[in-house]
Amino acid sequence: MKCPFCGHKEDKVVDSRATAEESAVRRRRECLKCGKRFTTYEYIEEVSLLVIKKDGRREPFDRKKILAGIIRACEKRPVSVEKMEGVVVQVEHIIQKKNDREVLSSRIGELVMEKLKQIDDVAYVRFASVYRQFKDVGQFMAELRDILGKDKKKK
Repeated sequence: MKCPFCGHKEDKVVDSRATAEESAVRRRRECLKCGKRFTTYEYIEEVSLLVIKKDGRREPFDRKKILAGIIRACEKRPVSVEKMEGVVVQVEHIIQKKNDREVLSSRIGELVMEKLKQIDDVAYVRFASVYRQFKDVGQFMAELRDILGKDKKKK
Protein backbone atom coordinates (compact mmCIF):
# COMPACT_ATOMS: atom_id res chain seq x y z
CA MET A 1 0.00 0.00 0.00
CA LYS A 2 1.39 3.41 -0.96
CA CYS A 3 1.78 5.83 1.97
CA PRO A 4 -0.43 8.91 1.42
CA PHE A 5 2.14 11.09 3.19
CA CYS A 6 5.51 10.15 1.69
CA GLY A 7 4.64 7.73 -1.14
CA HIS A 8 6.68 4.84 0.25
CA LYS A 9 5.29 1.45 -0.78
CA GLU A 10 6.02 -0.58 2.35
CA ASP A 11 3.96 -0.52 5.51
CA LYS A 12 2.86 -2.76 8.33
CA VAL A 13 -0.70 -3.45 9.47
CA VAL A 14 -1.11 -2.23 13.05
CA ASP A 15 -4.78 -3.12 13.53
CA SER A 16 -7.37 -4.96 11.46
CA ARG A 17 -11.09 -5.35 12.15
CA ALA A 18 -14.40 -5.81 10.39
CA THR A 19 -16.73 -2.84 10.10
CA ALA A 20 -19.99 -2.94 12.08
CA GLU A 21 -21.90 -4.42 9.14
CA GLU A 22 -19.03 -6.81 8.37
CA SER A 23 -19.06 -5.79 4.72
CA ALA A 24 -15.53 -4.38 4.84
CA VAL A 25 -12.25 -4.75 6.70
CA ARG A 26 -10.74 -1.62 8.26
CA ARG A 27 -6.95 -1.67 8.54
CA ARG A 28 -4.72 0.78 10.38
CA ARG A 29 -1.34 0.87 8.71
CA GLU A 30 2.00 2.42 9.60
CA CYS A 31 4.48 3.51 6.95
CA LEU A 32 7.87 1.86 7.42
CA LYS A 33 9.67 4.98 6.11
CA CYS A 34 8.00 8.01 7.73
CA GLY A 35 6.19 6.23 10.58
CA LYS A 36 2.84 7.96 9.97
CA ARG A 37 -0.36 5.98 10.30
CA PHE A 38 -3.28 5.81 7.88
CA THR A 39 -6.48 3.83 7.45
CA THR A 40 -7.54 1.67 4.51
CA TYR A 41 -10.76 -0.20 3.85
CA GLU A 42 -10.98 -3.48 1.99
CA TYR A 43 -14.29 -4.37 0.30
CA ILE A 44 -15.56 -7.41 -1.51
CA GLU A 45 -15.92 -6.50 -5.15
CA GLU A 46 -19.60 -6.80 -5.92
CA VAL A 47 -21.34 -7.08 -9.26
CA SER A 48 -21.24 -3.64 -10.85
CA LEU A 49 -24.25 -1.56 -9.96
CA LEU A 50 -25.66 1.21 -12.14
CA VAL A 51 -27.38 4.28 -10.76
CA ILE A 52 -30.29 5.68 -12.77
CA LYS A 53 -30.17 9.47 -12.50
CA LYS A 54 -33.24 11.76 -12.56
CA ASP A 55 -32.67 12.56 -16.24
CA GLY A 56 -32.49 8.85 -17.17
CA ARG A 57 -28.71 8.63 -17.54
CA ARG A 58 -26.98 5.64 -16.02
CA GLU A 59 -23.64 5.76 -14.29
CA PRO A 60 -21.64 3.36 -12.13
CA PHE A 61 -22.39 3.35 -8.41
CA ASP A 62 -19.77 5.40 -6.58
CA ARG A 63 -19.67 5.22 -2.80
CA LYS A 64 -17.29 8.20 -2.74
CA LYS A 65 -20.07 10.46 -4.08
CA ILE A 66 -22.39 9.38 -1.29
CA LEU A 67 -19.70 9.93 1.33
CA ALA A 68 -18.88 13.39 -0.10
CA GLY A 69 -22.54 14.43 0.23
CA ILE A 70 -22.71 13.13 3.78
CA ILE A 71 -19.48 14.91 4.74
CA ARG A 72 -20.89 18.21 3.39
CA ALA A 73 -24.13 17.69 5.35
CA CYS A 74 -22.22 16.87 8.55
CA GLU A 75 -19.77 19.77 8.27
CA LYS A 76 -19.16 21.36 11.70
CA ARG A 77 -21.48 18.80 13.33
CA PRO A 78 -20.51 16.32 16.07
CA VAL A 79 -20.63 13.33 13.71
CA SER A 80 -17.56 11.11 13.53
CA VAL A 81 -16.04 9.91 10.28
CA GLU A 82 -16.82 6.37 11.42
CA LYS A 83 -20.54 7.21 11.65
CA MET A 84 -20.47 8.86 8.23
CA GLU A 85 -18.69 5.86 6.72
CA GLY A 86 -21.19 3.63 8.52
CA VAL A 87 -24.08 5.36 6.74
CA VAL A 88 -22.43 4.69 3.38
CA VAL A 89 -21.83 1.04 4.28
CA GLN A 90 -25.44 0.60 5.45
CA VAL A 91 -26.87 2.20 2.31
CA GLU A 92 -24.58 0.17 0.07
CA HIS A 93 -25.52 -3.02 1.92
CA ILE A 94 -29.27 -2.36 1.56
CA ILE A 95 -28.90 -1.67 -2.16
CA GLN A 96 -26.76 -4.74 -2.84
CA LYS A 97 -29.04 -6.99 -0.79
CA LYS A 98 -31.84 -6.43 -3.32
CA ASN A 99 -29.71 -8.09 -6.02
CA ASP A 100 -30.78 -5.56 -8.64
CA ARG A 101 -28.17 -4.38 -11.13
CA GLU A 102 -29.73 -0.90 -11.29
CA VAL A 103 -30.97 1.46 -8.59
CA LEU A 104 -32.68 4.83 -8.79
CA SER A 105 -30.65 7.75 -7.48
CA SER A 106 -33.79 8.83 -5.61
CA ARG A 107 -33.73 5.52 -3.67
CA ILE A 108 -30.13 6.15 -2.64
CA GLY A 109 -30.99 9.70 -1.53
CA GLU A 110 -33.96 8.50 0.51
CA LEU A 111 -31.84 5.85 2.25
CA VAL A 112 -29.13 8.41 3.09
CA MET A 113 -31.73 10.81 4.51
CA GLU A 114 -33.29 8.02 6.57
CA LYS A 115 -29.90 7.13 8.10
CA LEU A 116 -28.85 10.77 8.66
CA LYS A 117 -32.14 11.49 10.44
CA GLN A 118 -31.17 8.84 13.01
CA ILE A 119 -27.75 10.40 13.57
CA ASP A 120 -28.11 14.20 13.40
CA ASP A 121 -31.17 16.34 12.61
CA VAL A 122 -29.14 19.28 11.29
CA ALA A 123 -27.16 17.07 8.91
CA TYR A 124 -30.43 15.50 7.80
CA VAL A 125 -32.00 18.90 7.02
CA ARG A 126 -28.87 20.05 5.18
CA PHE A 127 -28.82 16.90 3.04
CA ALA A 128 -32.59 17.04 2.45
CA SER A 129 -32.48 20.71 1.42
CA VAL A 130 -29.97 19.92 -1.34
CA TYR A 131 -31.43 16.54 -2.29
CA ARG A 132 -35.08 17.60 -2.36
CA GLN A 133 -34.21 20.99 -3.88
CA PHE A 134 -36.60 23.00 -1.72
CA LYS A 135 -38.13 25.70 -3.92
CA ASP A 136 -38.88 28.14 -1.12
CA VAL A 137 -38.66 28.75 2.61
CA GLY A 138 -42.14 27.25 3.08
CA GLN A 139 -40.99 23.79 2.00
CA PHE A 140 -37.93 24.12 4.22
CA MET A 141 -40.04 25.18 7.22
CA ALA A 142 -42.47 22.30 6.66
CA GLU A 143 -39.57 19.85 6.90
CA LEU A 144 -38.34 21.54 10.10
CA ARG A 145 -41.86 21.44 11.63
CA ASP A 146 -42.00 17.72 10.85
CA ILE A 147 -38.69 17.14 12.67
CA LEU A 148 -39.68 19.34 15.62
CA GLY A 149 -43.05 17.59 15.90
CA LYS A 150 -41.38 14.19 16.07
CA ASP A 151 -38.92 15.47 18.71
CA LYS A 152 -41.81 16.62 20.93
CA LYS A 153 -43.48 13.19 20.63
CA LYS A 154 -40.26 11.49 21.79
CA LYS A 155 -40.19 13.50 25.04
